[in-house]
Amino acid sequence: METQKNESTLRAEQKPREDGVEEASPANGERPASGPPPGRSGSERDKGRRDPGRAQLVANNTRRLRMERMMSKAELARRAGVSILTIDRVERGMKCRMDTKRKIIEALGLRPEDRAMVFAEDE
Repeated sequence: METQKNESTLRAEQKPREDGVEEASPANGERPASGPPPGRSGSERDKGRRDPGRAQLVANNTRRLRMERMMSKAELARRAGVSILTIDRVERGMKCRMDTKRKIIEALGLRPEDRAMVFAEDE
């Protein structure tokens, strides 16, 4: 009898799933390690994360002007004193601070008055 009890404890009970496939679940009633933690829905988990689909995009000519000057993103970032990631974000149309725009404009060899050539006048 002792052997039977140990074997059944070690072996997982078989439970049928809704789709007809049997799935093993622990004999002690604990929930499996995979899946979302209990009590937290997907929307709660994603709180605080930015939704890239909702980011407001701003038209600009940064990439075109950089390519015309045969500059890499790294070179433009170095000259502007910003990160390559910042240049990448600006080129993809994401918003940036006024100071960053000024640095990029000057790094492209333009004057601040030429900002309309680089960034749309939406501000």
